[in-house]
Amino acid sequence: ARRAEAKRKEEIKNPTQRETPTDIVFLELVNKRLDHVKAYNSLAHYRDSVSLSKKWVAQWGSLKCHEITAAMVQDYVIKRSKVSGYTANKDLRYLRTAFNFGIKHGWTNFNPTVRVDYLPVEKKLKYVPSTADVNKVLIAANHDTRDYLYCIRESLARMGEINKLTWADVNFDDRYVVLYTRKKKGGNRTPRKVPMTNKLYEVLLGRFKCRSKDIPWVFWHRYWSRKEQQRVVGPYKERKKFMQTLCKKAGVKYFRFHPLRHYGASMMDSANINIGSIQRILGHENRTTTEVYLHSIGESERKAIEIYEQFSEKSHTDSHTKEKALN
Repeated sequence: ARRAEAKRKEEIKNPTQRETPTDIVFLELVNKRLDHVKAYNSLAHYRDSVSLSKKWVAQWGSLKCHEITAAMVQDYVIKRSKVSGYTANKDLRYLRTAFNFGIKHGWTNFNPTVRVDYLPVEKKLKYVPSTADVNKVLIAANHDTRDYLYCIRESLARMGEINKLTWADVNFDDRYVVLYTRKKKGGNRTPRKVPMTNKLYEVLLGRFKCRSKDIPWVFWHRYWSRKEQQRVVGPYKERKKFMQTLCKKAGVKYFRFHPLRHYGASMMDSANINIGSIQRILGHENRTTTEVYLHSIGESERKAIEIYEQFSEKSHTDSHTKEKALN
């Protein structure tokens, strides 16, 4: 009793030393994880997490974490695979991360997803629009949209990076822009400098000359704020919807903004630009991520095929000559 009383007094004096429960309700874990994602990750990642979390909570929201079994997760993954293998694997990846997050913070000591394997999927080449198709889309766009697309194409930026671009991030004297990303370890908002092409300089300078001096963003709009219950001015959060209409108008295969990064990276790779430079421009943490963006066929691969072709033809000729000699 004396030991228990002493422990209680110590907990009151040092609340941070209190023991954390080793198992919590799954709904609580999901909410804690969403709070963390909202604080540390991009808005797009947060929205994906919310969408998937609603599906999990509909299945297991009232259960304690240890009551969710590997068999239950496996059944759920199989069910989600009816949409696609990619969908099921994304669900499993996010769910695994949620449980690992709980283990890290001492809210549970069990991760049922570790016994569930990812589904095999048929990997396809990423569609990268041709220069002709990109130009057709630019021609079909209105002036403001064309500027927006030029900024993405010329800087190889992510959509969210251009949405948040401010005039303070644009250096006309030294001709570079500063782009910020949260796709780094720890979710830190990390800047990188990207030199301006002549076209990017022209587009940004034109917008700068006719800008509204009281608005800091390069691209902005007026929208209804449910929080403030009035129309406000602010940067775009996403601009995905108009590309489908624009591609249809231009008569080209539908693509979104991200393939423009693949397009630019492949163009630089074809020009034998060092992969390290491409990696820094794209803002990638790892070289392997950059390699996914390089869709061009390099000279080494072409040379290898040429040598193979020459060797194959020579072998075929030699074989044919020997056959004729034997006959």
